[in-house]
Amino acid sequence: MKYPIRTLIGAAAFCIAAMASLQVAAHGPVTPQAVDTKGLPALGDKWHEENPFRTNAIALKIGASAYNQNCARCHGIDAVSGGIAPDLRLLDRDCTGTKNAKKKTACFKEMDNYYLTAVRKGKVRNGAVYMPPFEGVFNQEAMWAIKTYLESRREAN
Repeated sequence: MKYPIRTLIGAAAFCIAAMASLQVAAHGPVTPQAVDTKGLPALGDKWHEENPFRTNAIALKIGASAYNQNCARCHGIDAVSGGIAPDLRLLDRDCTGTKNAKKKTACFKEMDNYYLTAVRKGKVRNGAVYMPPFEGVFNQEAMWAIKTYLESRREAN
Protein backbone atom coordinates (compact mmCIF):
# COMPACT_ATOMS: atom_id res chain seq x y z
CA MET A 1 0.00 0.00 0.00
CA LYS A 2 1.39 3.44 -0.94
CA TYR A 3 1.24 6.37 1.46
CA PRO A 4 1.83 10.04 0.59
CA ILE A 5 5.27 11.30 1.64
CA ARG A 6 3.64 13.81 4.05
CA THR A 7 1.98 10.94 5.90
CA LEU A 8 5.27 9.07 6.24
CA ILE A 9 7.14 12.17 7.41
CA GLY A 10 4.37 12.95 9.90
CA ALA A 11 4.44 9.40 11.25
CA ALA A 12 8.23 9.51 11.61
CA ALA A 13 8.07 12.86 13.42
CA PHE A 14 5.41 11.50 15.77
CA CYS A 15 7.55 8.45 16.60
CA ILE A 16 10.64 10.57 17.27
CA ALA A 17 8.66 12.93 19.53
CA ALA A 18 7.09 10.01 21.39
CA MET A 19 10.49 8.39 21.98
CA ALA A 20 11.98 11.67 23.20
CA SER A 21 9.12 12.25 25.64
CA LEU A 22 9.49 8.72 27.01
CA GLN A 23 13.19 9.29 27.50
CA VAL A 24 12.56 12.46 29.53
CA ALA A 25 9.71 10.85 31.49
CA ALA A 26 12.02 7.97 32.40
CA HIS A 27 13.83 10.27 34.83
CA GLY A 28 10.71 10.61 36.95
CA PRO A 29 10.43 13.08 39.79
CA VAL A 30 13.72 14.23 41.23
CA THR A 31 14.10 14.60 45.00
CA PRO A 32 17.12 16.74 45.87
CA GLN A 33 19.61 15.13 48.25
CA ALA A 34 21.06 17.12 51.13
CA VAL A 35 24.59 18.40 50.67
CA ASP A 36 26.92 18.22 53.67
CA THR A 37 29.13 21.31 53.42
CA LYS A 38 31.07 20.74 56.66
CA GLY A 39 34.67 21.73 56.17
CA LEU A 40 33.87 24.69 53.92
CA PRO A 41 34.05 28.26 55.17
CA ALA A 42 30.58 29.73 55.80
CA LEU A 43 29.75 32.32 53.15
CA GLY A 44 27.01 34.14 55.04
CA ASP A 45 23.69 35.46 53.80
CA LYS A 46 25.01 37.77 51.06
CA TRP A 47 25.36 35.86 47.80
CA HIS A 48 28.84 35.97 46.27
CA GLU A 49 29.13 37.11 42.66
CA GLU A 50 32.09 34.84 41.93
CA ASN A 51 32.97 31.31 42.95
CA PRO A 52 34.85 31.69 46.25
CA PHE A 53 35.86 28.00 46.21
CA ARG A 54 37.50 27.92 42.79
CA THR A 55 40.74 26.37 44.12
CA ASN A 56 39.37 24.71 47.28
CA ALA A 57 40.08 20.94 47.33
CA ILE A 58 37.37 20.28 49.94
CA ALA A 59 34.81 22.13 47.81
CA LEU A 60 35.85 20.02 44.82
CA LYS A 61 35.21 16.79 46.76
CA ILE A 62 31.88 18.03 48.18
CA GLY A 63 30.86 19.39 44.78
CA ALA A 64 31.59 16.08 43.03
CA SER A 65 29.42 14.18 45.50
CA ALA A 66 26.64 16.80 45.38
CA TYR A 67 26.69 16.85 41.58
CA ASN A 68 26.47 13.07 41.32
CA GLN A 69 23.57 12.93 43.79
CA ASN A 70 21.57 15.85 42.41
CA CYS A 71 22.60 16.82 38.89
CA ALA A 72 23.93 13.73 37.11
CA ARG A 73 20.50 12.22 36.39
CA CYS A 74 19.82 15.09 33.97
CA HIS A 75 23.23 16.55 33.14
CA GLY A 76 25.10 13.23 32.93
CA ILE A 77 27.61 11.23 34.93
CA ASP A 78 30.89 13.11 35.36
CA ALA A 79 29.10 16.13 33.80
CA VAL A 80 29.07 14.43 30.37
CA SER A 81 25.58 15.09 29.04
CA GLY A 82 23.52 12.28 27.63
CA GLY A 83 21.53 14.82 25.63
CA ILE A 84 18.64 15.54 28.00
CA ALA A 85 20.19 18.63 29.58
CA PRO A 86 23.16 20.84 28.63
CA ASP A 87 26.69 19.53 28.94
CA LEU A 88 27.97 21.55 31.89
CA ARG A 89 31.62 20.98 30.99
CA LEU A 90 30.97 23.58 28.29
CA LEU A 91 29.31 26.11 30.60
CA ASP A 92 32.08 28.69 30.40
CA ARG A 93 33.71 27.63 27.13
CA ASP A 94 33.56 31.19 25.80
CA CYS A 95 35.88 32.28 28.62
CA THR A 96 38.59 29.64 28.38
CA GLY A 97 39.90 30.75 24.99
CA THR A 98 40.04 34.44 25.89
CA LYS A 99 43.66 35.66 25.86
CA ASN A 100 43.14 39.04 27.58
CA ALA A 101 43.39 38.34 31.35
CA LYS A 102 41.03 41.17 32.34
CA LYS A 103 38.38 40.04 29.83
CA LYS A 104 38.83 36.42 30.88
CA THR A 105 38.26 37.29 34.56
CA ALA A 106 35.16 39.33 33.65
CA CYS A 107 33.87 36.46 31.52
CA PHE A 108 34.26 33.91 34.33
CA LYS A 109 32.51 36.31 36.73
CA GLU A 110 29.62 36.67 34.26
CA MET A 111 29.37 32.89 33.86
CA ASP A 112 29.43 32.43 37.64
CA ASN A 113 26.46 34.80 37.81
CA TYR A 114 24.66 32.91 35.02
CA TYR A 115 25.27 29.57 36.76
CA LEU A 116 24.16 30.83 40.17
CA THR A 117 20.97 32.38 38.75
CA ALA A 118 20.12 29.14 36.91
CA VAL A 119 20.66 26.99 40.01
CA ARG A 120 18.87 29.34 42.38
CA LYS A 121 15.89 30.17 40.16
CA GLY A 122 15.75 27.14 37.85
CA LYS A 123 14.92 27.25 34.14
CA VAL A 124 11.32 27.67 32.94
CA ARG A 125 10.20 28.37 29.36
CA ASN A 126 6.59 28.74 28.30
CA GLY A 127 5.49 27.31 31.63
CA ALA A 128 7.56 24.13 31.26
CA VAL A 129 10.13 23.47 33.99
CA TYR A 130 13.43 22.48 32.39
CA MET A 131 15.34 22.71 35.67
CA PRO A 132 13.86 23.08 39.14
CA PRO A 133 14.98 25.94 41.40
CA PHE A 134 17.36 24.90 44.16
CA GLU A 135 17.28 28.06 46.26
CA GLY A 136 16.07 27.05 49.70
CA VAL A 137 17.16 23.47 49.01
CA PHE A 138 20.93 23.99 48.73
CA ASN A 139 22.88 26.62 50.62
CA GLN A 140 25.32 28.93 48.88
CA GLU A 141 28.28 26.76 49.90
CA ALA A 142 26.75 23.71 48.17
CA MET A 143 26.01 25.64 44.97
CA TRP A 144 29.55 26.99 44.74
CA ALA A 145 31.03 23.58 45.58
CA ILE A 146 29.13 22.09 42.62
CA LYS A 147 30.44 24.91 40.41
CA THR A 148 33.97 24.09 41.60
CA TYR A 149 33.44 20.48 40.53
CA LEU A 150 32.10 21.59 37.13
CA GLU A 151 35.17 23.77 36.60
CA SER A 152 37.35 20.70 37.22
CA ARG A 153 35.43 18.89 34.45
CA ARG A 154 35.75 21.78 31.97
CA GLU A 155 36.32 20.78 28.35
CA ALA A 156 39.54 22.19 26.97
CA ASN A 157 39.27 24.36 23.84
